[in-house]
Amino acid sequence: MSKIVILGAGISGHVAASHLRRKLDKTHEVIVVSPNSNYQWIPSNIWVGIGRMKSKEILFPLAPLYKKKGIGFKQAKVTSFYPEGDNETEKPFVVAEYVSAEKRGQTERITYDYLINATGPKLNFEATEGLNPGTNKAYSVCTYTHADHANEGLQTLIAEMKKGKEAKIVIGTGHAKATCQGAAFEYILNVEQELRRQKVRDKAKITWISNEYQLGDFGMDGMLLSYGSNIMKSHEMVEMVFEDRNINWILGAGVNKIEDGLAHYETLNGEHKNIEYDFAMLIPSFSGHGFKAFDKNNNDITEKLFKGFMIVDADYTPKPYEDWTVQDWPETYQNPNYKNIFAPGIAFAPPHSISKPRKSPNGTEIFPAPPRTGMPSGITAKLVADNIIDSIKNKKEFLHHKGSMGNMGAACIASAGFGMTNGSGVSITTFPIVPDYKKYPDTMGRKLGKTFGEIGLAGHWLKLMLHYAFIYKAKMKPFWYLIPE
Repeated sequence: MSKIVILGAGISGHVAASHLRRKLDKTHEVIVVSPNSNYQWIPSNIWVGIGRMKSKEILFPLAPLYKKKGIGFKQAKVTSFYPEGDNETEKPFVVAEYVSAEKRGQTERITYDYLINATGPKLNFEATEGLNPGTNKAYSVCTYTHADHANEGLQTLIAEMKKGKEAKIVIGTGHAKATCQGAAFEYILNVEQELRRQKVRDKAKITWISNEYQLGDFGMDGMLLSYGSNIMKSHEMVEMVFEDRNINWILGAGVNKIEDGLAHYETLNGEHKNIEYDFAMLIPSFSGHGFKAFDKNNNDITEKLFKGFMIVDADYTPKPYEDWTVQDWPETYQNPNYKNIFAPGIAFAPPHSISKPRKSPNGTEIFPAPPRTGMPSGITAKLVADNIIDSIKNKKEFLHHKGSMGNMGAACIASAGFGMTNGSGVSITTFPIVPDYKKYPDTMGRKLGKTFGEIGLAGHWLKLMLHYAFIYKAKMKPFWYLIPE
């Protein structure tokens, strides 16, 4: 019998647990450890943040589902790792602290045969002074509770605008190295559409602020894509979208301080500026959770497991940007020092950024961190689960399932406004996620035909359809596994 412990119940953790439980017989334990009591479909938070969906529509409680499916569940947060066990037990274990009401503050050693770290990122709001969501008129849509608060702030402002207030709205990234530009991009377009729907668009000046060097970078160094019968760069497409909606933009901006209605930022040319706002939604930087690891003698071995995020089978050798290749990126998401530990999705430490690193004359790094959300999180979680399943069934390490972001495609459907007849979506498919400049030297490292963009109402319908499809899949309804990651 094998015991597989999954840390985290987001996209990666839930996908891994679902596939493990479906494919392994009940003699094997599958246990999920997560501080969250609910599963939430994060891509729909942007609709919660404008009041077009209720938070209850994007989440459901985990415990009843896991009990029904035979998956163990502990509502707790992991604090430390003991991959060699200790003097009391030879089995590896993690230490978890319960956060559920009935056991709050209690700790438990949870042993495992295989461990999947799918804890995702820490939302590092404190890295930017004053950015805590809901304060200083600044909000977030990173969680459903944040999105609820953002909608409250937005609707309050709209009510004031209906009385004649001229408003300034700022949306984008709230740190010099933040990622998840896609979520901010979706939100700014949905806010703009919501203002039109409520007939106050003429009262608002909307500004996009981002650490991107060019629009449409999205932490992937931009892309050349097919757009209908044309070929254009992603920054040209996003410029077209923003110009059509009269959205201003500030690029190469590292936001470093938030005051009430005032965002301070540094530019790539070293200038220190600020922008006033009445409502802001700024994505924070992501970081690791600060886990500690110890050997069997209680010596600190954190550096064997973590480099901020978890170390996996990537090439972390420092090298100039010009020497970065797709071969640097991991394929199995296995920790090289402890072969029974894996980290798919956002939990793994990337070998480097995807976008070109840039610094201001003051030495401040201002560029997006690499995205690993959504589709890549699901794909990497499934391949980790499949490798563990094969290893258990073959009674030896069996890592035949591989998938690097350097040879993996991703599809993103960004909502550009909610509405069954007047909504819109920006559909972007890219292959590969990490550009391969050697294989595709003339097309910005991507394969044309597999890298394309579309804008229109059909994109909104597809985004909405995927919302319901992935909630269905996450609830493990009949034949859920036929829906791809």
